Amino acid sequence: MALEEEVRRKFVADVWHRFEEVQNWAIANWPDSEHPLSTSDFVEGRKEILGLGLPAAQKLTREPQAAPEPEDGGPQYVDVTPAPWP
Repeated sequence: MALEEEVRRKFVADVWHRFEEVQNWAIANWPDSEHPLSTSDFVEGRKEILGLGLPAAQKLTREPQAAPEPEDGGPQYVDVTPAPWP
């Protein structure tokens, strides 16, 4: 098991290094100088790389934690209607 984890870590490190090279190239060669790229544009890609090879239970999730039910002290009504355009 430890060997598998070490292999996974080496693979992720290699992918991370290659991703950084592509990221730096993309930032340097982005054609729209009025709207330049930054490293923050690549955050989601970094999250995906860090989760490579992990079991589903250990991966980063994007789902927000559910609010407690009303009987457990949660809200009785949650307004999900978007506000009208001003």
